[in-house]
Amino acid sequence: MACRFEVVLPGEDARHVSAARAALDIADRLEAQLSVFRETSELSGVNRCAADQPTEVSRPLFALLQRAARIHAETGGAFDITSTPLSRCWGFLHREGRLPDSQAIADALTHVGMKLVTLDAPSKTVRFHAPGVELNLGAIGKGYALDVMAKRLRRAGVQHALLSAGASSILAIGDDGAGWPVHIRPRLLDGARVARLRLRDAAIATSGAGEQFVVVDGQRYGHVLDPRTGWPASGVVSATVVTRDAALADALSTAILVEGPALAEQYCERHPDTLVLMTLDGDPERTSVVGRCRGALIEKD
Repeated sequence: MACRFEVVLPGEDARHVSAARAALDIADRLEAQLSVFRETSELSGVNRCAADQPTEVSRPLFALLQRAARIHAETGGAFDITSTPLSRCWGFLHREGRLPDSQAIADALTHVGMKLVTLDAPSKTVRFHAPGVELNLGAIGKGYALDVMAKRLRRAGVQHALLSAGASSILAIGDDGAGWPVHIRPRLLDGARVARLRLRDAAIATSGAGEQFVVVDGQRYGHVLDPRTGWPASGVVSATVVTRDAALADALSTAILVEGPALAEQYCERHPDTLVLMTLDGDPERTSVVGRCRGALIEKD
């Protein structure tokens, strides 16, 4: 998942340090299971075999794939775990960004789309309907890991903790008295703070194109690609989502970065306990806020 996982406990909860260490071990285990950068991972095995035959997977992985498919449908395809051929085409998969030609993008698109994947619930199998299809959980995996870690901590009796997967995915259990303080600082904005929130029993995820990009003839192309067109997302500089679970926040932040304010408004209208903060291209000094989440309070400077 290419990030540092941390668990923060209030000073008076030092007795839960062993539970926090056990939760961090879960992150290592999930990395070994879900990473496309490890040939021995369960997901890599699916990518190798599912085009040839239905491939059985573990119950947790199958449930995560089902959830990814539901979010794909709810976001009109803006979130898509089959977009790896596009990332490879643009060179972003191995941090070697380049501008591909239109034919290369068109060729990559023939291997992209959840319509090319069948998830059979009775048999817990995955089947690809074309060679070259690949699954990648990078846009939901960090949040999913935080959810699994939080479940373990709660079972161990932890009532207050702040879990993070890098700076982009955070989950709060309880609070530290006034709510866990979280600052949103997308990399694209040169460290400028978009907002400060207080979290209680909620998760937050931020997506932006600042981590990887390529500049060609003065044009900047970010690494977050629209899986429907094959071209980098545009219009939204950063998208932050606050929900009750981290996997959903993770996936939605990517989808809204791709699709923009229209998706944010539609999704928040259908799912009331969702908060979205966006910085739009051309208006970097203003943060657009859509919806609300009971677990988040936006603080004014």
